[in-house]
Amino acid sequence: MFNNAQYAFQKTKIFIIRTNRWITVKESHKFAASNPRMVMNKAVYIATTEPKSGKSIVSLGLMQVLLGKIAKVGYFRPIIDDLVDGKEDNHIHTVISYFELDLKHDEAYAFTRSQVVKKLNKNKEDEVLDKIIRKYKAIEDRFDFVLVEGTDFTGEGGIIEWDINVLMAKNLGIPTIILTSGVGKTLDEFIGDMYLAYDSFKDKGVEVVMLVANKIRPENVTLVKEALKNELPDDVLVGTIPLNPILGNPTIKEIVDQLEGEVLFGEDYMNNQAGHFGVGAMQLRNYLTHLREDGLVITPGDRADIILGALQANLSSNYPTVSGIVLTGGLRPEESIIKLIEGLSEVVPIISVQDDTFDITNRVGAIAPKIYAENTQKITTSIQDFAKYTPVEELADRLITFTPNGITPRMFQYNLLKTAQTDKKHIVLPEGSDERILYAAKELVDTGAATITLLGDPQQITEKVTQLDLDLDIGKISILDPASADCFDDYAETLYELRKHKNLNRAMARDLMTDVSYFGTMMVYKGHADGMVSGAVHTTQHTIRPALQFIKTVPGVSLVSSIFFMCLPDRVVVFGDCAINPNPTAEQLAEIAISSADTGAAFGIEPKIAMLSYSSGTSGMGEDVDRVRTATELVKQKRPDLKIEGPIQYDAAVDLQVGRSKLPDSQVAGQATIFIFPDLNTGNNTYKAVQRETGALAIGPMLQGLRKPVNDLSRGCTVDDIVNTVIITAIQAQGM
Repeated sequence: MFNNAQYAFQKTKIFIIRTNRWITVKESHKFAASNPRMVMNKAVYIATTEPKSGKSIVSLGLMQVLLGKIAKVGYFRPIIDDLVDGKEDNHIHTVISYFELDLKHDEAYAFTRSQVVKKLNKNKEDEVLDKIIRKYKAIEDRFDFVLVEGTDFTGEGGIIEWDINVLMAKNLGIPTIILTSGVGKTLDEFIGDMYLAYDSFKDKGVEVVMLVANKIRPENVTLVKEALKNELPDDVLVGTIPLNPILGNPTIKEIVDQLEGEVLFGEDYMNNQAGHFGVGAMQLRNYLTHLREDGLVITPGDRADIILGALQANLSSNYPTVSGIVLTGGLRPEESIIKLIEGLSEVVPIISVQDDTFDITNRVGAIAPKIYAENTQKITTSIQDFAKYTPVEELADRLITFTPNGITPRMFQYNLLKTAQTDKKHIVLPEGSDERILYAAKELVDTGAATITLLGDPQQITEKVTQLDLDLDIGKISILDPASADCFDDYAETLYELRKHKNLNRAMARDLMTDVSYFGTMMVYKGHADGMVSGAVHTTQHTIRPALQFIKTVPGVSLVSSIFFMCLPDRVVVFGDCAINPNPTAEQLAEIAISSADTGAAFGIEPKIAMLSYSSGTSGMGEDVDRVRTATELVKQKRPDLKIEGPIQYDAAVDLQVGRSKLPDSQVAGQATIFIFPDLNTGNNTYKAVQRETGALAIGPMLQGLRKPVNDLSRGCTVDDIVNTVIITAIQAQGM
């Protein structure tokens, strides 16, 4: 969402960095509608439930459809099979080469299967997802749409792949097409498998746009389609593709590769399909009666009669065609036979292999056919079957106009970091000797998220870095001791001029300026830093008092408030105010709600405001609920463009079923994204309870309403909390 137009916020406006102008939130919705890539992921995830499902038919067919409607379509496979002898992944090579995509092989995947298994065995799931998101976003930046193809359920780790595919689709925030094979299943088993797959994705918040039943017996296509439609919601598309022998049979090239054979003749016909195979062990007159169309002949290399008879049968109008001949046992025909074959005008592929006939026959039977770049017949057939048996036009329209329902936590954090990196800002951290601050400073510098200044004794900070054995390049950060800084006198004099009307004298100003919070805030005020983050050691009051005294609020804003970005397991929402205002009035609650909605919109979260209380709608009475009711009406008067509901209970705000039962006509109930708490006691306890009990990441608090960004940390903050708060502070600074 931040890739092409960077968003920053300032109360009721959003700054579009790419166009260098401020627009209202209402205007931003129009801007988003005309620039859809800037606010939503344009991609689709293709998932299967089992190996050998024929997933390629969907990838190839859908790629052809998309390229007919969208100028630039990219391709990405998060996890691929292990590469053999440095060879490229066959399917990546096929898609890139056939459709002539401007994409390199190594750009089109994130991990091999064994790499993922090793990471998961070491409980490094986060690293896997972070890299997948990073590589996906790199492709998304370059293309108008991305086709993402899930794993194949083969080899080590196949048992955990289902959860991985759901997790990847969820964290990428893109809709999914699910594919399942009908081979070897009864109708009830097949429909049950398909619905279970659909339900698994939906349960995790992944939108399923289509289910594809593949490899269905032709006479059962209509039966399967109707059965699926009866089980699924009306808005889920259904495709039913019959089993196609052209796609189900291996080519001679695939057989040669699998058997590690040597091609003696017929290299021009390596794309022949082996529809059947049989062993030529009986006398020729008997074997000829066993030949079947497109049959592969397997015979020892010294059986000249079978070899010549098969070649002649292929040319005869009285016998089926032969796709190829495999000579076993490492035996080759005698020179006279080879000379005879060389003189023939048309020869099917003849391959020599080392193993015996029994072993080779078993291996041929186990070959799973693939589609590769040179086999245009299979590619063309896949594209044609997909177009014929799936609702391609309706599918394309849904994908192109798809709007994600919120943003996932990982994608949100990724976008925050990328936004900070695009216009790096200078952030001052007053508590420079705290080890959490030092660890965070290292991560911020290493990732290029911000330029950092630490306040404190340079010698003490340097010694602390050494004690921690922290690989922090001191040369890449600035360390200032306020009392001995060159700018100290100027800062003290500036503070005196700003506060002398409050009876502050010069001696008091110099004394205050030795305080790291005052010094850091003055750096921001003077433009020597773009923002400040503090509170790991100091209280909230100590951190924000200087900002309230001389940075002050944005014109037209009377109240400084705060929000947390709550990164829940499946979405990101905004909680406000959980850190600043103890008992806000109705007017203050309304201002907090408007500020929080604009902040949410600026960070890609569609505002749906829930004004929380102990009752929903008109059922409750009392001073507290009346205050929330009044605040809700004030917001509606000031900002009629915002979706808001209040008073509303938390369960009705987050649970669609509860919301519909209590407030059936509400646009917010059950789907709120901005939660406004009636007082600080409720808000602070709720955010901490949600954070601790669900494992949610709480990013913030982020202060709203100041002319320049100053943000407060909790004294129980972690390194990640500090990093995230610095990043959002830097993004705030980009728009100020």
